[in-house]
Amino acid sequence: MPRKRHTAEQIIGLLRQAEVEFAQGRTVGEICRRLEVSEATFYRWRSEYGGLKVDQARRLKDLERENARLKRAVAELTLDKQILKEAVRWSPDFGQVGKLGSPVRRTDPDDGQADAVFGGFQGEGCFGSAAG
Repeated sequence: MPRKRHTAEQIIGLLRQAEVEFAQGRTVGEICRRLEVSEATFYRWRSEYGGLKVDQARRLKDLERENARLKRAVAELTLDKQILKEAVRWSPDFGQVGKLGSPVRRTDPDDGQADAVFGGFQGEGCFGSAAG
């Protein structure tokens, strides 16, 4: 059986029908079979939309969409911030104050730090020294 996507308005209408049928003595299983939904779906709908009016359900869905959009934006900005922090950390100008007052670091090429990072690289190419 293909899955159906119900709008909030449809769900609220179905829940109202279900309440009427439940008051008439029908069981949840019978109601779910008539609505062609599983009991789990029915209970999920009831917990999410039970007691809401149609306009409240629309507002709820709008807020959920907005919340998801904002969460994605925060995640993207957090990732950008981490990338920038990492880039600044490896920047050769980290530690000094630049034009905008941001810290930049200057390293002395003869202090041995470059050798520690690059393993004593002395200008040899990929295939050894040029003197051959």
